[in-house]
Amino acid sequence: MSSYRPSTPATSPSGQRKILLLGGLPILLAGLAVLTAPAHARPSGGSTTPTLGEALAPSTGDQLQLTEHLRQIGAMFYGAWWCPACFRQKSLFGQQAGDRLPYVECEKTDQDRERCRAAGIKAYPTWVLGNKRVEGVQTLEKLKRWSGFPDPASQNQP
Repeated sequence: MSSYRPSTPATSPSGQRKILLLGGLPILLAGLAVLTAPAHARPSGGSTTPTLGEALAPSTGDQLQLTEHLRQIGAMFYGAWWCPACFRQKSLFGQQAGDRLPYVECEKTDQDRERCRAAGIKAYPTWVLGNKRVEGVQTLEKLKRWSGFPDPASQNQP
């Protein structure tokens, strides 16, 4: 004797497909979230500024020297993790020098926001050295002039 079982949405072929599709949706979305997460959200080993992302090109000697000069004289680079201009600024220094920049994050925590507000930061990126400040992406040449970076050509003259 056979029994009759009416098809329920879960047991019918179309119902099973719907369950498979809907069941796989969270996995698909989670995978997309991981794959499309911005580079600046992934910490990198040893970076002092992991939230800005990593520059693609290795640093030159000139870029490394400028970074060390900026650190030694007390210059500060204020920015935000979501700021494309801040990422461009850091990228001008290359990987190694960019990771050593004297960077202050302004947007991750309330403490960050308060520190930048107290420093009078109104735009990103902003470079501050004593009472001097420049806003926006700066070329390395402009940062050299602004910070008093020694010109190697003038040091070689008698």
